[in-house]
Amino acid sequence: MILGKRPDIERFLGKPDPAIRIALIYGRDVGVVRDRGHQLAAKLVPNPDDPFDVALLTEQDLADDGGRLEGELAAQSLMGGRRLVRLRLTAEKPAADKLAAEALDRHAKGELNPDAFFLIEAGNLGRDSALRKAAEKAGAAAAIPCYEDEPGDVARLVRDLLAKDGVSLNSDALQLFVARLPKERGVARQEIERLALYLGPGSGVTATPADLEPFLGVEPESSLFDAAADAFGGRLGEAQAGLRRAAQEGEAGPAAVRAIGMHLAKLRRTLTLAKNGASLQEAAKASGVFWKQEREFLRQARIWTLEELDRIQPEILNADRACKTAGSPDRLLAERLALTVAGRARRLGL
Repeated sequence: MILGKRPDIERFLGKPDPAIRIALIYGRDVGVVRDRGHQLAAKLVPNPDDPFDVALLTEQDLADDGGRLEGELAAQSLMGGRRLVRLRLTAEKPAADKLAAEALDRHAKGELNPDAFFLIEAGNLGRDSALRKAAEKAGAAAAIPCYEDEPGDVARLVRDLLAKDGVSLNSDALQLFVARLPKERGVARQEIERLALYLGPGSGVTATPADLEPFLGVEPESSLFDAAADAFGGRLGEAQAGLRRAAQEGEAGPAAVRAIGMHLAKLRRTLTLAKNGASLQEAAKASGVFWKQEREFLRQARIWTLEELDRIQPEILNADRACKTAGSPDRLLAERLALTVAGRARRLGL
């Protein structure tokens, strides 16, 4: 069965249904998958790190021994309690996907140890994944897709983790901090822990936006906007470096394509206003160009034309659609788009 609604997921993770002996937790955000895996494992066995009751396998283990997974699922607990078999898949590899699907199907039918719980944590499985299909079909299995956190989820995570260290943020500071956090939960968690150290664990302080200014520094998304500006300026190397830096900060390919599209939109608005009589500088300010980027933006606006922007627009739309396709190499698509834009800029003389 599929648990797609957040209340259903939280209810299951907090109190697993006794009739369920398999859970597939998967999604693009590995941090969310891991968090939910840890939460469920803690409800299934007294100690998720106990090697007598818990077997932790990876796709490399499956590659080394194709029969080991079913062997672990058939084994009895050495301590007499419930057994947990935990499989972590970092990529959608057909061989591992097939082996896991076959083991899941047999375990769901009760052919292995019915007292063992099979927990699979995987990446972004496409609709053609045999493992995903098997989990969605089996009555004894729960398939839990993990989507990108909503701002409210991130805010709760920030409050909960900071509270453990005896510090907090007021409402304005919380809103500001959440807006600046990277999208990937694992990276976000590290930033929250770093903030707790900055504020002083156990200090009891409630920080304001002013208190956060030295800590926050540059917005994570600035790497994307810098990369977009570099691409339209014909600086491919800098654009690619910015995209890779943004990826490390948790910004995925679709966000990079969006940033490139937003830069094009600013150029288009600026050139349209200039065509209607405004000076380029006035048009750039009206288009929301930050003063620190104004000089470079004006350099580009003097070279790019509305006709050239019309020619590059379909490339951006195509990249945006491709990035939203399940299992697409979105980072590579964003880098290829940056290459296309930078190449066009170089031919224009930038």
